[in-house]
Amino acid sequence: MKYWLTLMLVAAAAASASAQTRAPAPPPGGAPTPAPASPLDGQWRGTSDGGSCNAPLDYQLTIESGIVDGSAYDTTARGPVPNPNKSAPPPPGPGLWQIHGLARAGSFNLLSVASVRGTQHQRMQLTVRSEGGSLVVTERSGCKRTARLARG
Repeated sequence: MKYWLTLMLVAAAAASASAQTRAPAPPPGGAPTPAPASPLDGQWRGTSDGGSCNAPLDYQLTIESGIVDGSAYDTTARGPVPNPNKSAPPPPGPGLWQIHGLARAGSFNLLSVASVRGTQHQRMQLTVRSEGGSLVVTERSGCKRTARLARG
């Protein structure tokens, strides 16, 4: 019986050793291969028009290897203020939008999310197109603002 148990343990160990996979060998020189650069890579900044809300946004986007990360800030947004009339205060508008997505040649879409209160949030789709040396960002809903962003 001991012989049979030993034989089973050796067989199980051999099966688990053969099932393990190894990580690929590092490239020569040990340096990882960098992601390909995008022609839109860099820092982009600009201010939108007010749109139908009359509330312009200051955009700051970073594009690295085609990955977009950034924010838009409403300079007209105000925090809570005292309410001496005891009437219902106006609902707070989104002051900070987080923007992310993938940049592509020509035209591409981005997702913008704003936290309004607690766990509530608003989402908005942005359309971006490259025009000469700038990016034109257009809101597809909401205030329908348009911004021209310059590199730098």
